[in-house]
Amino acid sequence: MNNITAGQALPPSLWAATATPAAPTPPLTASRKADVIVIGGGFTGLSTALHLARSGVDVCLLEASEPGWGASGRNGGQVIPGLKYDPDELNVMFGSKKGELLIDTIGKAADTVYDLIDQYRIECDATRNGWIQPAHSDKVMYTLEKRAGQWAERGAPVEVLTGDGVAQRIGTPAYVGGWIDRRAGSIQPLSYCRGLVRAAQSHGAAIHGNTLVSSLQRQDGRWRVDTAAGPNVTAEQVVIATNGYTGDLWPHLKQSVIAANSFIVATKPLPADLGDRILAGREVVSDSRRLLLYYRRDAQGRLLMGGRGPFADPRGAQDFSHLERSLALLFPQLAGIDYEFRWAGRVAITRDFLPHVHQPAAGLTIALGYNGRGIAMASTMGRCLAQRLLHADAVFPFPISTIQPIPFHGLQRFYIAAGVAYYSILDKFS
Repeated sequence: MNNITAGQALPPSLWAATATPAAPTPPLTASRKADVIVIGGGFTGLSTALHLARSGVDVCLLEASEPGWGASGRNGGQVIPGLKYDPDELNVMFGSKKGELLIDTIGKAADTVYDLIDQYRIECDATRNGWIQPAHSDKVMYTLEKRAGQWAERGAPVEVLTGDGVAQRIGTPAYVGGWIDRRAGSIQPLSYCRGLVRAAQSHGAAIHGNTLVSSLQRQDGRWRVDTAAGPNVTAEQVVIATNGYTGDLWPHLKQSVIAANSFIVATKPLPADLGDRILAGREVVSDSRRLLLYYRRDAQGRLLMGGRGPFADPRGAQDFSHLERSLALLFPQLAGIDYEFRWAGRVAITRDFLPHVHQPAAGLTIALGYNGRGIAMASTMGRCLAQRLLHADAVFPFPISTIQPIPFHGLQRFYIAAGVAYYSILDKFS
């Protein structure tokens, strides 16, 4: 899907080079029946499969390449709760009853990740030292103070930071202040993904990699999923969880999100004299700009920096030069530092910057669109989807919506270019 063919190798990245070994996920070789079919082997699909399987459901997960091949194995590894909207904004959008349910769920989203890591002893370099969102202007600082206050009112362990406080923690004087959310942390995302595979398999879930789904159709009251290699699976329920690599399996779904590239660079491990002054506490950072930069240290002491890039997939080191310039501006003390890894992956951006859940037909559920908050939110979404499938009357915190194609979706590369130009102007004057 989305020009994916079965069996594509995992693209080179820091995570691919350092991840724990993958469990066997052999291709589907014979047709079978299941209770639930999950299409997509990223965080959403694996979390859904795990939570269903440990409740005794016969789950069959089909992934075109290997689990974690998409953004789940290529992101920045930052585990951040919440959405792009502040709690009070969500209450205005959905009303206080539904709003507070959603706020409670997204506020605990990082807990889902760390609870699974603890329960299944997933080796993924997990840390939980907080997320810092620094402010690049006094005007933005006012917004961040209100944001921190709204979460504090709901019991979150947050703190407003002065400019000196931010500089001390991050190692750059580039910001006027910020706030820290201690619910957040970091992981090696591909190792976490592979840990979810093992956890789901331990409860009997069938995980099939290198199995491209070619069609989905309703047949005699059940769903039939055909694969490109020939075998099919039938089930009463299907979950589509393909996110930034969604293709044409269901009408108009691919056109309902923008599949934007997120680019990341990683230095070589920093020398001790520099590392002691740059994110020594191992917090994760994403700044307050609309065209945000996000960065962190990994377990080996590398400094990673990510941000938006061109719509096209990168073709060489020159496509990452904007990130390397940004890193040099923030941390001039790293002048001349060598870069060890450069890679990219696609995230699904929705028009309203909310995750989208669709149920366009009986027995079919679709979830996608995490807008850069995929680790915590997709893991939580999978848990919530499983509860909904297990118990039809279960309280479900996310809104159910119809699939709405983005107008002129074929021009999405121009949407992205125009958005980058527009937001860069806004950032200069905010």
